[in-house]
Amino acid sequence: MRLRYVLSASLVAAVSLGGCADLTPTQQRTLTGTAAGTAGGALIGAMAGDAGLGALIGAGVGAGGGYLYGASKDNQERAYRQGYMQGRAAQRGI
Repeated sequence: MRLRYVLSASLVAAVSLGGCADLTPTQQRTLTGTAAGTAGGALIGAMAGDAGLGALIGAGVGAGGGYLYGASKDNQERAYRQGYMQGRAAQRGI
């Protein structure tokens, strides 16, 4: 029963926070990582005997992973745009 409560609470939190359309892509990825980490941590924690602690640890790990992934994607996009603009400038100079 406790596992069902933790999973339901995690789902409600993820759905209610998922409507934040004004977040940056990195913030969205961090939020998604937190939600996924919470759910996964709660499942693993329930098997180990403490779903709450598992959810807390999973949320931290998920948030960190989501942030790092988001920052990496932002850097890739920035590098792409910079290369694209340099290519366009070189094309105009020909």
